[in-house]
Amino acid sequence: MSLFDGEPEGAKASLRSAPLAERMRPRNLEEYSGQEHLLGPGKPLRVQIERDGPDSTASGSMILWGPPGVGKTTLAKIIAETTRANFIEFSAVMSGIKEIKQVMAAAAQASEMHSRTILFVDEIHRFNKAQQDAFLPYVERGAIRLIGATTENPSFEIISALLSRCRVYVLQPLSEERITALLRRALDDSERGLGALGLTADDDALALIASYSSGDCRNAYNTLEVASQLAQDPAQGGKLHIDRALAIEAVQQRVLIYDKSGEEHFNLISALHKSVRNSDPDAALYWLGRMFAAGEDALYLARRIVRMAVEDIGLAAPEALNLCLSAKQAMEFLGSPEGDLALAEAVVYLALAPKSNSVYTAWGAVKQDIETTRQEPVPLHLRNAPTKLMKELDYGRGYRYAHDEEGRVADMDCLPDSLKGRRYFQPTQEGREKLLAQRMDEIHRLRTAKRTKA
Repeated sequence: MSLFDGEPEGAKASLRSAPLAERMRPRNLEEYSGQEHLLGPGKPLRVQIERDGPDSTASGSMILWGPPGVGKTTLAKIIAETTRANFIEFSAVMSGIKEIKQVMAAAAQASEMHSRTILFVDEIHRFNKAQQDAFLPYVERGAIRLIGATTENPSFEIISALLSRCRVYVLQPLSEERITALLRRALDDSERGLGALGLTADDDALALIASYSSGDCRNAYNTLEVASQLAQDPAQGGKLHIDRALAIEAVQQRVLIYDKSGEEHFNLISALHKSVRNSDPDAALYWLGRMFAAGEDALYLARRIVRMAVEDIGLAAPEALNLCLSAKQAMEFLGSPEGDLALAEAVVYLALAPKSNSVYTAWGAVKQDIETTRQEPVPLHLRNAPTKLMKELDYGRGYRYAHDEEGRVADMDCLPDSLKGRRYFQPTQEGREKLLAQRMDEIHRLRTAKRTKA
C-alpha cells in the first residue's frame, strides 16, 4: 500500500518534499521499530491497543516519556489510527489556556456524537500548572483521550492530579544497530526514502551516523539526508556513494542529549559526583567531559567540585578544598578550553584522595539536634562578663583557661546540660583524619585523668 493512496495530489507532493524523517515515519505497529518492552507481541500496551476495548490504555490517557527521536509522536498517531480515533496534535510551545479550552470544547462536542478523540500534546512538560489543570475535567469525563509526550521526568513536570489519571510509558533510546538498520531501509526505500536516487553506502558509514545520533532516529535520518546531498553534489564528484569520510563531514558534531535545567543535567552531575565518591578517576573524567561537551557552565561545575571536596573528602585530605578553589580561580583566569583542564585535575585528585564524610555527617546531626531539642541557654561558665552586673550574676564563673592547663585541655563541659557527652564528630581512619582520631583519643585521656584526680 502506498503512503499516498487516497490522498490529494497536493498532499502527495507536500509529503514527497518533506524531510526524510517525516517520510519514513512508521504507519502502523508492524513498521514501528523499537520499544519491544511496550509493543512486542503479548506486551501490555500492544495488547490493549489491539483489543481497543473500553478499559484499554489506548482508550485512556497516557504519558509517553523518552528522549528525542524515539517515536513518541509516531506512536501516538499509530494508536489513533489503530483505535479509529480522531487525532488532534497540540504543541505546548505554541498554545495557551485559550487554545486548550477551545480544543477541549470541540473534543467534548465530538464525544457527544460518539466520535472518539485523541488529543496529542507534544512537550506537555512546558505547560504550567494552570494550563495542565485545564485538561482535568475533560480527561476525567472521558471527553478526550490525552496522550502527552515529554522528554522530562513526569514526576517533576506533570501535576499530580493529571499524572494520577494517566498511565506513564517509558520509551528507550534506539540502539545503534537498530538505527543503522533503519538508515539502510531508508536508502533502499524507493517510495518514501532515498532508493530512487541510486545511492549506496558503506556499513561503517551508516554505523558512524548511528553512533553519533545518541539514540535519536530523527537526527540520524537528518544526517543521512545531508550525506545524500553531499554524495550527489558535483563539487564532491557526484559519486552517489556514502563512505566513512563523507559521513564524518555530514555529522560534523555529535548530538549530545542534554538540558541544563532538565533531568539529564542532574543525571550527569550525579554520575560525576558518585564516580568521584567511588574513587573512579576514569569515570569521573568521562562524565566531566560529557558535561563540558554539552555546554555546561564551567562555574557550575567548579561549584559542584568544591562541594565534593567538603562533602566527600573532608578532613581526610583537607588540602583538597584549597586545590579545588585554586582550580576554580584558574578556570576563571584562563577561560575555556584551557581552564577546563584545571577542573579535570581537581576531579582526578578528588577521585584518588582518601574519603571521609565525617564532618558532613556531624554537621547533619548538629542541625538535627538544634531542630529537635530544647534551645538551652549558654552555660554560665562559657559566657563573657564585661560588666559588674554580669559578674555578680556568675557570668564566666568556673571557666578554665585551656592554655594554663596541662596538655592545653581543661576538664570542662562546653555543651548544654541536656547534650553533655554528645559526640558529633566521629573521625575515620582515612588520610589525615587518622591523626585527628589519635588527637581526640589523647584529649579524652587527658580529661579522664583530670577528672580522676579531682
